[in-house]
Order: sequence, then C-alpha cells, then structure tokens
Amino acid sequence: MPTHPIASYNKSERLFILYQRLPRDKAKAISLTELMSAYGNDLKGFANERKNLENDLIALNQIFSDIFYSEALVRVPAWGQNISGKTARFYIEPSFSIDVINEQTVFFWEMLDKYTANYLPISFKQNITDKLTQLGRHNKDGFNQSKLGQWQDYLITLPSIVQAPTLNNDVMASIHQALLNRLQLKISYQNKWHGSSAERVIYPKGLIFIGNMIYLTGFNPTDDHIDDELLLEAHRNFAVNRIAEAVVIDKVIPDWVGRNAFSLEHLNKLGKLEPTDNDQIKLVLRVQKYACQHLYERPLSQDQQITMIDDTWNQVSATVANTKRLQDWLMSMSQLAVVVEPIALKTVILERLQSALELYED
Repeated sequence: MPTHPIASYNKSERLFILYQRLPRDKAKAISLTELMSAYGNDLKGFANERKNLENDLIALNQIFSDIFYSEALVRVPAWGQNISGKTARFYIEPSFSIDVINEQTVFFWEMLDKYTANYLPISFKQNITDKLTQLGRHNKDGFNQSKLGQWQDYLITLPSIVQAPTLNNDVMASIHQALLNRLQLKISYQNKWHGSSAERVIYPKGLIFIGNMIYLTGFNPTDDHIDDELLLEAHRNFAVNRIAEAVVIDKVIPDWVGRNAFSLEHLNKLGKLEPTDNDQIKLVLRVQKYACQHLYERPLSQDQQITMIDDTWNQVSATVANTKRLQDWLMSMSQLAVVVEPIALKTVILERLQSALELYED
C-alpha cells in the first residue's frame, strides 16, 4: 500500500491504489468518508479532494465496464440511482481480479510484448516483462499446451522493407507524461531537410502510428478562438524519431485543445494526421482488369464502384483522402492503372513517373 496520500499520485496510479484498497466483501463495503482517511489529508482542499475521489471511483467503474465488461465495482445504492439522504458504500466483487491467469490473459500479454511494447512508456514495458516472468512461473507450460497457446507456433510478423527508426526512450517517456497529464511540451525538433534542430513549445494531442513510424500530433501555442478553422491552422505533426529532446512543462494545455472538433478521430477525418493535399477527392482510375481483383477484396472506400470498360480495362471510382500514401500506392500501380481524375493528382503522378524515368535513363 502507498505511504503517501492517494491524492498525491497521478490518476492512473490513484485508480490502481483504489482497486487494491477497496474491500472484496459486501459486508465490509466502505464509504467515501472512510476512503478519505487514506485518499487525502489537505484540510483546506478537503471538498475538492473528496470530489476527485468520487470522480476516480466513477472512472474505475468505467474501466471495469469498458475493458473487462464487468460490473466489478459495486456501489450501494447502485450506480445511477439517487443517493440523496443515503451513505453510498463501495466494494469490489470478490470473484473479480485483473490478475486472473488463463490462456487468454497469457496470450494477451505475449502479444502485447511482441507487438506494442516499443510504443509504451518505459515503466509499462518493465511491467510487461515482470508480468511475463510471473506468468512463466505460474502457467507457462499450461499455456503452451492449450489450444490458444499453440497458435504462437503458427504466427509470424514480417518486417517492413524499411526498418523502424530508433526512438529515444527519454523522449518517449516525456511524450507519454505530457499526454497523460495534459501538460505542455518543449521539444527540440529537426526538420527532415534541415541539419540543425529548433526548439518549440507545443500542446500535445496524441500519437499517430503509420506503418512503423510514430508521429506526435498537437498544436502550436495560440490563443483560444471561437472559429475552429483558425485554431486548426496551428495544428502540426512531428516525427518522433526527429525529436532530439522533449521536456515536460508544468503548464496545463488550454481547454480548447480538448474540444470534440480537435479529437484524434475528427482530425483524421479532416485529413490532418498525415501529409495530404486535400481532405477528400473523387478518384477515378482506369485499371487493367486482372489487377482489379484485389480492389474487390480490399476496396479503396465504402463508396467504391467498379465498372467494365472493355475486355482489358475496368474503371474504379472512390472517395478518398489525397494523401502521400495514396500517391505512393498509385506509383506502385503505375504499370497497371492510370489516374483519370482529378487532373491535379494525375499531373502529380505523371511528374513523379517522369522523374523516375529520367533517373533510370541516366
């Protein structure tokens, strides 16, 4: 158990401590007042700390519901019911545990270690290592013999043609800290075509994974404005491997950064999370008939349509984002497909093809 008041820790740590402290018996259910004896000791800020405790319990209940699909954190009276005139008490169902060891949980930790550990904070990576060591002692043989465990003998991930860049662990740790605590970040960033680094302060928003590259997305410092379009002009993306240094600033990012208009999902819909010349375009291609098969299996968009032109060619139309990745894919299809519309995109592809041809002719 912690030696300091629970309120002194960051939110993720507070939730875990509360999970450990809450009783596993309905008869021993504990009230907010009783929890406050361990949660906080700031007499002047007692009301705020009590409210934070209540919010932490709500968040913990939401995590159990969203991740474990369990109503493990029980409130009496039940969640959603009016507690006016009553003392709410809390306990965790005795049968519930986030540490239940079975073949599904072992498989989860194995996959987490293999495919996502490099993207997690250093402390999380160590937790994964420790968890696998613990599972190795308890249930490794049983897992290997289980039907799910046997799948690891039939799975392999092939690396990208271009290997992932090396990431600075200190930079990643600072980025995670800033994102999780909604703090500003000062970075030393080296632009792709410049030899020197420049320092800048940003309001970090999230991480983008494209292939084996990681980008930090956020905003340049700017004043709040009623017009979201003006604020979007301050949006920027940064390749994490080109961040030489990152220092967390003890200043909270402005509230406007948290607007729904600037959620990662919405920024993605606007085409802001990767290089793009336009938000959406109506792409029309002339594609050799035999090369169209994979577009039936993996369409370019939900509204994709394929029509026959003749025995050799099909026409493909789809609404897509005009991204650099789209242009690279069209280049890879250059001997099999021709851009018909839009003309601007056709011109870009033609110029790239001509440049490539000049190189090979030389």
